Amino acid sequence: MRRPHISVLVRVSAAHFISHVYIMLVPALLPLLPAALGVSYVELGVAVSLFGILSAVLQAPMGFVVDRFGARRVLLVGIAVGTSCCFFLTAFPSYKGLLVATSVLGAANAVYHPSDYAILSRSVKDAVMGRAFSLHSFAGFGGSAITPFLMITIATFCGLPSAFFTAGLLGIATLGLFFLTRSDERDEGYADESASSEKNKSGVQMAVFTIPIFLLTLMYVLLSLSTTSIERFSVSALIEGFETPLSLANMALTAFLLFSAIGVLSGGALADRTRKHGYVAASAFGIAAVLAAIVALGILPPFALVPFFALIGFLTGIIVPSRDMLVRAASPKGGEGKTFGIVSCGFNIGGTVGPLMCGYFLDHGMPAYVFWAAVVFMVLTVLLTSVQERLKTQ
Repeated sequence: MRRPHISVLVRVSAAHFISHVYIMLVPALLPLLPAALGVSYVELGVAVSLFGILSAVLQAPMGFVVDRFGARRVLLVGIAVGTSCCFFLTAFPSYKGLLVATSVLGAANAVYHPSDYAILSRSVKDAVMGRAFSLHSFAGFGGSAITPFLMITIATFCGLPSAFFTAGLLGIATLGLFFLTRSDERDEGYADESASSEKNKSGVQMAVFTIPIFLLTLMYVLLSLSTTSIERFSVSALIEGFETPLSLANMALTAFLLFSAIGVLSGGALADRTRKHGYVAASAFGIAAVLAAIVALGILPPFALVPFFALIGFLTGIIVPSRDMLVRAASPKGGEGKTFGIVSCGFNIGGTVGPLMCGYFLDHGMPAYVFWAAVVFMVLTVLLTSVQERLKTQ
């Protein structure tokens, strides 16, 4: 990567990091919030749901805003708004304040994927695009990983307002990075569309409503459903359905998350060495589905559980850059923000449906179905990515 592109990648990865900090901010503090705010978990669930709903509803429209007004400009507004919400919660740590802040945070969260991917797609050389996508995704993993420990530690020793204030400071630092290392407008992914004719604008808008982009959105739904089953419910499923000790179940999940991150980094180099990104994703998820099925059968000896989860995590992580390359290939010129905004809605859909489904399985004494659900969604992903690869080559 040329140095200007490295600078862009650092800024965009920092933005992705802070976006995941803000996504995890309230969930990370859930153990402390009922006593601190005098509310129930159901009431807190409403706050978390508001975040997800607004993010899902606004993500596709925000893609159009990104391509119209410029990715960097919109991204900075999103970071600033999210940061302001953290300082608002510092001053007003109440349930009503939480409802307002999570709603606005959810709206602000809608800018990140369209903006980030538009900037990377328009700024980084094709030869290293896969690695750029992998580093960007890895930064998001890092934000999700560090937030629970950081927020709980600060809130425990310094109080809840201090935790929110720290999150705000991280946002200020991210904004500072953008302003201190600002490059030219072209490298920052400003909208090509703003300088084009109305006819060309209409053409780009129509081009994002295609069968390949619809299939990619569906793929994002399936990917979200697959990982949701394992990330959020595997520990409970292992304990209730397979009599796995809590310590071992947590170790398995930790291995899954750690090797998912390693897989993301490894997948970037792989994505840069092939154009058959759909087949890469299909192969990795096909093997992961077999391993998840073995877990679901309950035939694994205890010592094999952690290695199996680590391998499943690696395989699901390795496809992330290839997934992003598929979306970029389907995106019309100047419409990257729209395309990524539309397909990213699939994450929100899967993230809403998955917990309800897995919660139903656990409430009705069917813990193994948590893993079988992951298997089904992985197999569907294999079929869909294979079809997507065929469409791309036609």
